[in-house]
Amino acid sequence: MTLVQEFKKFAMRGNAIDLAVGVVIGAAFSGIVTSLVKDVINPPLGLLLGGIDFSNFYVVLKGAGSFASLKAAQDAGAVVLTYGLFINAVINFAIVALVLFIIVRQINRLTTPKNLPGEPPPPPELQLLSEIRDLLKAQ
Repeated sequence: MTLVQEFKKFAMRGNAIDLAVGVVIGAAFSGIVTSLVKDVINPPLGLLLGGIDFSNFYVVLKGAGSFASLKAAQDAGAVVLTYGLFINAVINFAIVALVLFIIVRQINRLTTPKNLPGEPPPPPELQLLSEIRDLLKAQ
């Protein structure tokens, strides 16, 4: 089998196609979650914490003076540790994990049969023998 044939066989398997679809949908979903965190969750959370903007949390590791914002520090050439952006990334991850958990849970509920059938009935020959046995016991 040639390399091209092996690759075609691999690429056309259901798992590879499902994975590709999942990656594309995940990339699109990432943009939605980023917007949700940045535009919907962080502003009220910042207000609750006294007007704090997580994306502007940083520590200057190398550079002179203090800076009004992260952008000003970066523009001045300071080396900064942007732990606020890390906090935003953790919030993004938590939301994505929660949403995926809910989706997988719902899919499992839909695909798991609710009423599992009991034991299958015995073959007719065995049923007949059981009836004969019961009749003989009754006599």
